[in-house]
Amino acid sequence: MATGRQIDTDMLSDEIFDVLCSMCTNDGRNTEGKKYCVHCHDYFCVRCVKVHSKVPLCAGHKVLDKSQVKSGTSKAMPRAPAERCDRHSHKHIDMYCQNHDNVGCSTCMAVDHRLCKDTFYIPEFIQNNTYQVESRDLQTKLKEIAKTLEKQVDKFKLDKQRLLKRKAEILADIRKFRQEINDQLDKLEKSSIDEIESRVKCLEDRIEDSLKQLLATKSRIRSANDKLTSTNTNHSEVFVNVKMGEHAVNVANKYIKHAKIKSTIENIEFQPDRTILTQLEQKKTLGTLSEQSTKTADNLFLLTQLEQKKTLGTLSEQHTKTADNLFQIKGNQSYYVKVKSDNNSCDIMSACCMEDGTIILADFSNNKLKRLHSYNYTVTDYCDLPDWPYQVCMINNTQVAVTVPSKKKVHFISLERNMKTTNKINTDFDCFRLAYANNNLYISDSSSTVYMYTLSGRKIRKFSKDQSGHKLFDI
Repeated sequence: MATGRQIDTDMLSDEIFDVLCSMCTNDGRNTEGKKYCVHCHDYFCVRCVKVHSKVPLCAGHKVLDKSQVKSGTSKAMPRAPAERCDRHSHKHIDMYCQNHDNVGCSTCMAVDHRLCKDTFYIPEFIQNNTYQVESRDLQTKLKEIAKTLEKQVDKFKLDKQRLLKRKAEILADIRKFRQEINDQLDKLEKSSIDEIESRVKCLEDRIEDSLKQLLATKSRIRSANDKLTSTNTNHSEVFVNVKMGEHAVNVANKYIKHAKIKSTIENIEFQPDRTILTQLEQKKTLGTLSEQSTKTADNLFLLTQLEQKKTLGTLSEQHTKTADNLFQIKGNQSYYVKVKSDNNSCDIMSACCMEDGTIILADFSNNKLKRLHSYNYTVTDYCDLPDWPYQVCMINNTQVAVTVPSKKKVHFISLERNMKTTNKINTDFDCFRLAYANNNLYISDSSSTVYMYTLSGRKIRKFSKDQSGHKLFDI
């Protein structure tokens, strides 16, 4: 992006020279451009053309005398954009793919758009096409998105404060209950504290991850808005900034909708194990003294009961206390599931496990379904989707289904050889959660209604309440 004092080169050319040296003009000096670079589409004076030729990237450019250039050439070709590519920092964003309505450098086009038919050099595209760049409406959208993101950030910060406050309250309850029993229960107290610390740390990390994504998206929105605000008369520059701003808006809208869907914190409660206190109240002493200094059966029974307890109580996330946990985590490990074509950090919305151990992941932020190897959990294949996926479920050994809420569609993905979409079901609602049973699909909307579909896409029925008249669930 050009900086410094701007000069009306059209006015100067009428009064002083036919054409001006572009490098001198950027420095605020008026020098006649006697040389013309075919690749840069710029005029240079005798001194500046030597500097131009010494730049490694410009060493092979073709330079002509001004007399060899057709009349009007200086105004016929717009200047190339100065914006650098995020992926290939040594390249400028000077290419446009009309098929995907996306801009990038020449390397991006060679890698990601090599099969696209309509890719253009941006100055030539602007020269040959009538394109009106409107940035005012986009600036308004960027400002609105920034405000929405700010509200989401404040909400997550408030959730974190509430979570930490609840953590302190639960720790206080644990210590208070500990004092009601006996000073000899230090081990149970420590176990209870460790459990709440672990649970809160897990929830706190989840909020921190969401905050990082929102803050990063907010930064991109602010950057895009600043670039549009400071854009000069270089239409190529404005074109690039508009496209990058539109991309930033699309990404931000995804995260905003994602943040509204995902639950921020769990409602955790501490339920003390009152049986410990009851057993202690029933005991008159911890044991009996005998002349042989041996423990009585009653004392051994009390110690056995305490040793069988792991904590002072149980932690509940739904205000209910369960006798035992059905599942217990024995360990965890992180795996890298990002592929080269991913433009964002992976955000796994859902997953399903096939009968052979293969795992299918729904990557929300990169609009992909990814297949993981059943042994080393590396990505062996993936399938692009038109927008962010939400719920994936298994249909059979060679096929899965996934919901795409923004498109109101369910995609059927074949797992034979390369992953690809084989069929789609169109719905008239934002389809989120998905399940398959008895040859039928059960699809939920954004409220509490479940729709039953056949695999061919015929709607059979819908229901939103159980037999007692209560809602089935809330998303």
